[in-house]
Parts: sequence; structure tokens; C-alpha cells
Amino acid sequence: MQKVNYGRMFDELAAELEKRGERPSLLLHACCAPCSSHTLTVLAERFRVMLYFCNPNIAPESEFEYRSRELKLLVSEMGLDIEIIEEPYDSAPFYALAKGLEDLPERGERCRKCIALRLEMAGAKARELGTDYFTTTLTISPHKDCAFINECGLKISQECGVKYLCSDFKKHDGYKHSIELSKQYDLYRQNYCGCVYSKKLREENQ
Repeated sequence: MQKVNYGRMFDELAAELEKRGERPSLLLHACCAPCSSHTLTVLAERFRVMLYFCNPNIAPESEFEYRSRELKLLVSEMGLDIEIIEEPYDSAPFYALAKGLEDLPERGERCRKCIALRLEMAGAKARELGTDYFTTTLTISPHKDCAFINECGLKISQECGVKYLCSDFKKHDGYKHSIELSKQYDLYRQNYCGCVYSKKLREENQ
């Protein structure tokens, strides 16, 4: 099966929107400030972005609140007039899907279910708000399966009726740029994805 170039798909759509002089609305699921930094530099001029902080996987609650504050600080420091929508902290949906999958490594079935959950919630929120597109910052991470994220987003798009914006934000040195921006804005860069299982794995491998 031929590998899909999701980065090229994004570039082609962005070029077409610019050619037509269009700036559609977009709900951007954000996992944290560092991943959002480069992504916002790519999207803010091309789309009318709303940020959606929806991460029931993050633990403990203090970590969730810290990442939320950092995201708001980033938007302010970047001088962006962007609304941030935050889902209240509720880890129950994540622990329900993780039951029986606790010992699996990252990028396994637990992670795929977690990504699907957050994209489903983003798709539902995009439909509620009536945005033209929805997408996620998660494709900037070299630790995530970009193909799975996009395939999942496209499937959810069919279910919720809102177009999914395919991406690979780590392309064009996006991940490297996110590190540079994190230093520039003095952002907190967490050393684990978010859940207690990824935290435990990182601690064991230190």
C-alpha cells in the first residue's frame, strides 16, 4: 500500500485556500503548549483558529491545569487573538478505555484508543460550534503514529459531518521549530505524554 504524504496534502490545501482567498474556521485540538507553538505559526494565518484543550488522559489534575495555563500563556505571548475552549478535567473516560491495556507500551492499543477519544470529542465540538474543519496538534510529535491520527480523524469526520484537516506538522522542521519556540517563550516541556502509564514508563527508562 502506498504511503500517504499527509504533509503534502496539507500544503496543497493551504495553497488552494490562499489562491481562493479563503480563511476557513478551524477547531484545533491542543495537547500542550509546546506542540501548539509551531502548529499555530502554520495555521493562524490560514485559518480562523479556535483552540480546544480536551485531554482526559492527563494525570494528575495539577498537570492538566499546568499545561492549560502554559497554553494560555503561549497564545498571549504570541499575540494571537484566539479563543481557547477547555473541557473540564474528567479522567473517567480515559481510565474506562485503558482498562485491561495498562501495561501496553506507548503507540499501542491504549494510545490509539486515547487519540480516538480526543478526536471524537474534537469532532463533536466542531460540529456543535459549526466550524469548517477540525484537526489536532498531535501529528507534530515524532512519538505518535501520524498515519493513524489522520486516518482516525478522517473516519470521525464522516461520522460528525465536519471536514478533518490532514496534517503532518513535524514536516518542514516543525518539531525542531517547536523546540526553538519553547525555549523562546520559556515553555514547560513535559517529559511524558500525559497519562500515568506513559509517566511510569518514562520514569522506568530514566
